[in-house]
Amino acid sequence: MILLLLLILPVLFFFLFKNQKERRSKTLYPPSPPGLPIIGNLHQFDSNNPHLYLFKLAQKYGPLMSMKLGKVRVLIVSSAKMAKEVLKTHDLVFCSRPPSLGMQKLSYGGLDIAFSPYNDSWRELRKISVLHLLSNKQVHSFRPIREDEVIRMIKNLEVAGSSGEDNAVNLSVTMLNLTSTLICRIAFGKRFGENESERRRFDELMIESQAMQGGFFVSDFLPWFSWVDKLSGMLSRLDKTFRDMDEFYQEMIDEHLDPYYKDKIMNPNNILDMLIQLKEQKLCSIDLTWDHIKAMLFDIFVAGTDTSAAVTVRAMTALIKSPDAMKKLQNEIRETIGNKGFVNENDVPKLPYLKAVIQETLRLYPPAPLLLPRETLEECMVEGYTIPPKTLVHINAWAIARDPQSWEKANEFLPERFLNSSIDVIGKDFEVIPFGAGRRGCPGVSIGLATVDMALANLVYSFDWELPKGVSIEDIDTDVLPGITMHKKNPLCLLPRNYVNCA
Repeated sequence: MILLLLLILPVLFFFLFKNQKERRSKTLYPPSPPGLPIIGNLHQFDSNNPHLYLFKLAQKYGPLMSMKLGKVRVLIVSSAKMAKEVLKTHDLVFCSRPPSLGMQKLSYGGLDIAFSPYNDSWRELRKISVLHLLSNKQVHSFRPIREDEVIRMIKNLEVAGSSGEDNAVNLSVTMLNLTSTLICRIAFGKRFGENESERRRFDELMIESQAMQGGFFVSDFLPWFSWVDKLSGMLSRLDKTFRDMDEFYQEMIDEHLDPYYKDKIMNPNNILDMLIQLKEQKLCSIDLTWDHIKAMLFDIFVAGTDTSAAVTVRAMTALIKSPDAMKKLQNEIRETIGNKGFVNENDVPKLPYLKAVIQETLRLYPPAPLLLPRETLEECMVEGYTIPPKTLVHINAWAIARDPQSWEKANEFLPERFLNSSIDVIGKDFEVIPFGAGRRGCPGVSIGLATVDMALANLVYSFDWELPKGVSIEDIDTDVLPGITMHKKNPLCLLPRNYVNCA
């Protein structure tokens, strides 16, 4: 009997190995660049400009490409057709989030909307956001705050413009100050602009949380080398950032729970008070904890401040490098507004070229060139390729919006392409998806675009912008800072000359 088993076992193992090999051979994954054992393509990955690196690879391996980053299988999507497959046809399969160390830590283990895995809790939080926090009615109610903060910004710039000196204004800093103050009033009902130490603290928290959110942690891809994150100081830096952020949120919550302080809040209809009310009155189907509220504040705090500032600076950069487009936009706004002195939100729908400029800016410079990563919930087939469960998915919005198959003169700034065009940027047209699409599309699109509309319209209306002495158009770069958001690498510094016909 033992002898028989010894004779049969090798045969059984042979056929078992043969069948497994045949099954593997029938599994067709998307094309992939060659990698190394264990680390895969990790040594090739450019974490400073990943959208450019992946764009170049896609030109060789196709719009649906796979990679291995350590133990993680990664799918790269680089065309409108493939984006539609992932974000619409198979949206439910591709709608979760990967357990990235930095994102999970800062979002309290995925208790927010942006970084939560797809589950019942996420669906309820998304509903809270859409119905209560960022509904069209709510976004409209924030209009007086937007207009007030833009007026303050323009007045400060007018002082610089009337000085007669050639002191350039740093528009990158100006826009971050505007959007951070705006978000603080919307989220917390208070301004941080007057107190220098508060302003500095807020800015440092925002910058550091952005760095950690997009930071590279070895343990995400090579868990057996997690000690590298400790040795490099990344773990201690992440822990400190989390503690600082948590302390800031707790201070805000304590203030809003203090009856005495409530009387001092500038905007009683702020997001934090709405969240506290939802928690105290148990108005949602999940047990809304303080950690949920802090995690949602993290989304609003970072995304609301960063993206609107980046888009406005990118638009001004594109306009200063395209004098004809700048003149055309100034003429449209000034002829429409006349000597009123300020562009308010009722005026924006009358400015089609303004909308076209912003759409073209979002096409060329999406705020997040790689959309927030997704993770597959189960195996599925896309274009005949097998996509396994737990695959990390990067959608290269930057590459998609510059695809010459979708766009004529794809790398040129041509706002006219959006005039009389049905294509929009809110996630229905996959040729340009700066805010994503499907279930995980950005819920803050309306509030972000409203801020950009107001800021850009008034910057162009109120001033004739000039380059500093010794600087030419060619010197204005479009390089990108490392990080999730597409910030301009070098600050945009321009001279504001007050428009004399503005009353």
